[in-house]
Amino acid sequence: MEYTVQKLGQLAGVSTRTLRYYDEIGILKPTRLSSSGYRIYGQAEVDRLQLILFYRELDLPLDQIKEIITSPSFDSITALKHHREQLQHRRKQLDLLIRNVDKTIASTEGRIIMSDQEKFEGFKQNMIQENEKKYGKEIRGKYGEDAVNQSNAKLKGMTPEQYEEVTRLEKEVKAALSEAFKQGDPAGDLAQRAADLHKQWLTYYWHEYNKEAHAGLAQMYVDDERFKAYYDAEQPGTAEFLRDAVLIYTKMNEFGK
Repeated sequence: MEYTVQKLGQLAGVSTRTLRYYDEIGILKPTRLSSSGYRIYGQAEVDRLQLILFYRELDLPLDQIKEIITSPSFDSITALKHHREQLQHRRKQLDLLIRNVDKTIASTEGRIIMSDQEKFEGFKQNMIQENEKKYGKEIRGKYGEDAVNQSNAKLKGMTPEQYEEVTRLEKEVKAALSEAFKQGDPAGDLAQRAADLHKQWLTYYWHEYNKEAHAGLAQMYVDDERFKAYYDAEQPGTAEFLRDAVLIYTKMNEFGK
């Protein structure tokens, strides 16, 4: 069966503007143009759009989706199996959060006693799942399975106070880094304070700290587009600035003497 851009948009629940944009960037082109110049989509395009929307549900950016589905080695069956695994992970996380809410309601009503540790289980597990989804392959390849598993275990074992502190530190790192970037000197006091805060933040996740790993991670912030996009979101060039500040910090710090 064939569809016009309007009919396909109605079928899939997306706007015609979105479909036209997908055509423009080459991620979903129509099978042909009608004699009147209208985009016409066939079954292959319907199936591809479904895959695109699956990937969008997993929060993948369009450029990454395009790279995946246009790769010569792309296999739709393998992709669908991967989607299923990801959705199962998401369902487990939602189930955990729902149980956490149920316990909180019961605790508030006085029916059960909920430990402080239990109150944060869902959130910490969600953080682990998100990190695995976005960066698991790269981090495990760089630091090894044991290091990542130890880091995840350390996060799960955080006390409420530690969890609150690491959340505060993350915000403080970004704030200090933003101000330091405006000064433009990675060796300056504010930039080195940002690097030190970054180290403090890392120690909540790493089994043990070492300057080589810190410097390597900072370099990965520049090399990996996803990390770079995170740090450069408000001020392009911030990832490189942080890398430079950390390189200076790890050489000046007592660990580098």
